[in-house]
Amino acid sequence: ADTQPIPIIMFTAKTLIDDKVAGFEAGADDYLTKPTHPAELASRVKAILARSVPVPKPPAPGQAKSSAPRGTTIGVLGAKGGVGTTTIALNIATARLMASENPVVADFRLGSGSMGLSIGLARSHGMANVLARPVDEIRPKLIESELATHPSGLRALLSSARPVETTVEFEPDAAVALIRALRAISRPAVFDLGSGLDPITMQLQAEMDQLVVVIDPVSVTLAMAREILHEISAQRTSARQHVHVVVVNRAASSTPPSWSEIEQYLGFEIRATISLASELVTQALQANVPVVMFQPTAIASSQMLKLAEELYTRARMFATGESN
Repeated sequence: ADTQPIPIIMFTAKTLIDDKVAGFEAGADDYLTKPTHPAELASRVKAILARSVPVPKPPAPGQAKSSAPRGTTIGVLGAKGGVGTTTIALNIATARLMASENPVVADFRLGSGSMGLSIGLARSHGMANVLARPVDEIRPKLIESELATHPSGLRALLSSARPVETTVEFEPDAAVALIRALRAISRPAVFDLGSGLDPITMQLQAEMDQLVVVIDPVSVTLAMAREILHEISAQRTSARQHVHVVVVNRAASSTPPSWSEIEQYLGFEIRATISLASELVTQALQANVPVVMFQPTAIASSQMLKLAEELYTRARMFATGESN
């Protein structure tokens, strides 16, 4: 239909997370609760319209290369362990692969990496091999030699669950060099930064064009997330343009906090809510396939596909200077 490409924003007084999930399930592109400041409404409209900007395709063999923007980076950081950080990072990268992009997903969790195991990739020590090298050797060619490739075509730089990897010593400059090298060989580079902040993670998050902080709607997690967001905001002057909160719901709570209550408590708007059904995740793990590829029409898949599209659009706008 001619009206199918027209985006839809739901504008309502209903503020519970379940109401917002229902709105997105009905096909809404965004959901705003009353009262809303006109400036926020304008920014949401601008963001939705930006999603329709076509992504330039790489030149065909033999064609002259255009002046393409630098590669983009998307980081995923958990407010604490167990909230679904790895699942979100993996599926954002897979969503961009399904959109005919050329992503690489990287797992920075040395000694506790589970991403490779979740998609059946045995070669899961590439991250440790790269970080153990001198900084001046960390180049795109080295990284490409350490990538594992899923049958779907998704490329990954993985950490393993071997405890010995936690003893790998590396300078923060090595990790930054790795991120910048991945910019050159991927569109986008998606990073699982693990949970919480330490000095290295603080430096890595600053290299992210877009950063997702993953939470669940539990008081302990919210308190931890607020501290993390406070620290990041102190370092990034434009944090609200680049840092986004994503709520992962695994089970309905009897008294869930409302969307607006969470936003007010954290001081950041919620970019998306993901309804990760345990049965779907288990089935995808058994098949060694990311959720968005295993069952693309599932509610959680559609939510993650939409999130990945918006993050990549925002990252591209930042890389090309359009956000300024």
